[in-house]
Amino acid sequence: MRDILGRALGHRLFWPVVMLIALLVVNVVAVPDFLSITINSEGHLFGSLIDILRNGAPTLIIAVGMTLVIATRGIDLSVGSICAIAGAVACSIILGSSDPNSVGTVGVAVLAAVGLALLMGIWNGFLVAVLNIQPIIATLILMTAGRGIAMLITEGQILTVRSDPFKFLGAGFLAGIPVATIVGVLIFAAAALLTRRTALGLLIESVGINPEASRQAGVRARGLIFTVYAFCAVLAAIAGLILTSNQTAADANNTGLFIELDAILAVVIGGTSLNGGRYSLAGTLVGALVIQTLVTTVYTVGIPPIATMVFKAAVVTAVCLLQSPTTAAAFARWRSRSRTRTSKPVADLAVTR
Repeated sequence: MRDILGRALGHRLFWPVVMLIALLVVNVVAVPDFLSITINSEGHLFGSLIDILRNGAPTLIIAVGMTLVIATRGIDLSVGSICAIAGAVACSIILGSSDPNSVGTVGVAVLAAVGLALLMGIWNGFLVAVLNIQPIIATLILMTAGRGIAMLITEGQILTVRSDPFKFLGAGFLAGIPVATIVGVLIFAAAALLTRRTALGLLIESVGINPEASRQAGVRARGLIFTVYAFCAVLAAIAGLILTSNQTAADANNTGLFIELDAILAVVIGGTSLNGGRYSLAGTLVGALVIQTLVTTVYTVGIPPIATMVFKAAVVTAVCLLQSPTTAAAFARWRSRSRTRTSKPVADLAVTR
């Protein structure tokens, strides 16, 4: 039993899962039917868990891209601004069309937003891979300028869009499941298959561990860095479109605000090191669920909105402390002492005989 507990404590997902369960328990205590899922008159799944999955989808989508960026020893602070730009571009195109409810118009708007995000991701990759600018500085440039670009696109206004096809992306349901959740699951599954069923994941980890050694071994480190930053930007655009669709408006100031921090926190809670190298997409999934469940808990328990950030910081700090190398070493010493105590009676018995 102690060996099983020791192995569990040593797993990188143990404490994030414990924290997720603890948050769910707190919500159940506050609202007894918190875990219940019902089907409304329109055939859609309804409940707090469904809300967590739907509202947490944008954070998960961005966190998937952020995981791969961090695995290369980088970071992307511009994803929140890219969310705002993508929403601004899509809403501007839809409002400028003669038929906002046309699927073709919405398709063009989505492709234009994603295409522009791809260019911004390539720009970030160029600054990091070619000009060798520190990733935090390189992406801080677009983080700062991106909100201004979004403001220029919207001309400083909040663009309200009434388009059923566009609204379907963020607030629609497919077979009773929120579309945002389906998109998040598909992106997560595709990233997991692409990086774990091919050599791509191993190459990304090698670049994060030692870029120079990877280059000398024949790995195209520069191309991989371009790829992960472009991929992260595209995912940020998709998340931004979901957020904008759910709001039915493009808000350059508030769309995706601080979502880059939530994505980084999700990655760190999931056990991926900011020093690069090995990463865990499964951990990122758990981390994103922890972040969104934490936000839901704030409203369920009735914590004042002004204290939300403090509450979030406290929980994240607790998880990070439990995951720290010092804590892991302390548990390792405890397991070692437990084995020693267990083995002593056996040894004494052998001597007696």
